[in-house]
Amino acid sequence: MTLSRPRVLLPGATLGVVGGGQLGRMFALAARVMGYRVVVLDPDPASPAGQVAEVHLRAPYDDAVALMRMGELCDAVTTEFENVPAASLAMLARRTHVAPAPQIVETAQDRLHEKRLAERYGCATAPYANVEDAGELVHAFSVVGAPALLKTRRLGYDGKGQARVEDLDGLVAAHAALGGVPCVLEGRLPIAREFSVLLARTASGEIAFYPVAENLHRAGILDLSIVPARIPEPAAQAARDMARRIAEGVDYQGVLAVEFFLLDDGRVVFNEMAPRPHNSGHYTLDACVTSQFEQQVRALCGLPLGDTRLLTPVVMVNLLGELWTPQPRWEALLGHAGVKLHLYGKTQARPGRKMGHYNCLAPTLEDALALAQTTRRALGVV
Repeated sequence: MTLSRPRVLLPGATLGVVGGGQLGRMFALAARVMGYRVVVLDPDPASPAGQVAEVHLRAPYDDAVALMRMGELCDAVTTEFENVPAASLAMLARRTHVAPAPQIVETAQDRLHEKRLAERYGCATAPYANVEDAGELVHAFSVVGAPALLKTRRLGYDGKGQARVEDLDGLVAAHAALGGVPCVLEGRLPIAREFSVLLARTASGEIAFYPVAENLHRAGILDLSIVPARIPEPAAQAARDMARRIAEGVDYQGVLAVEFFLLDDGRVVFNEMAPRPHNSGHYTLDACVTSQFEQQVRALCGLPLGDTRLLTPVVMVNLLGELWTPQPRWEALLGHAGVKLHLYGKTQARPGRKMGHYNCLAPTLEDALALAQTTRRALGVV
């Protein structure tokens, strides 16, 4: 049984984050600026979050001794990514407050369960079918047809763990190439825009939405986030309504990102959710009154949520490891007054790895987009 919801936690309290990547780093930085102590659990001795935490527990996420120590040290614990073992979060929840709840994180780890949750709260999804094993491929194809995407049910992110399918033979080959693991076959839709809704919700039910972000991807990895999004307001409101129903339905506490498709015919379709701050919310670090990471601290600690107003149009640009040859031309960014650079402290760069991002701020969205394109060209992004 989990502990009851925590009292309000004020500066001086100790907050824990399971996971030591860039999201944990930015959470830890926000928490420390606000006067909280931070404990990070991550096995990597050079983890980005561990570098800025006061205590870095260098152990696997399922290490019982480290989890017990974290539970003793922390007044509340959150997570920076959804693939933390749910059993580890449940163990922590027996010793301290954990938000979001372990069962919500567990649902987000499985694409099938995630889609069923979205449907339960009135969200439209792409046509899909479960593929538990190779024996279900023919039935799944008869339900969904082609073109389609075959996605592993677990551990897929940034375009990994998925394959395009054009016919039944291609489906069989794709399933074998993905290791024959449980998958979801998902129909491909005529997509006009991809966008995300970022919200925060407290244990008392207070909820705040950030401006909707329009997202452009390259090879399955987020490339640009454009805010305000270039989508009709009725579509944005429909997405906010769906995200609200999910958050309220599961009694969510923390920052939640929900990704959507806007179809050519104007319909809004649920794609997936992330029970944590999100890459598409990094624009909030410079362009909103309250960043998504300060908001995560506030929600975890039972504080009133911060102001989510957009102060300026912004385009967020991801920086991936292929630009490190050996270093990007930082002068191409830092010579512009409207560029805000954020690096993640990762010691090794490799293609496709998120090493940092920068936000382009300007008086108009057109100017922000122009600044993003100018700086990308200067960095050598094709």
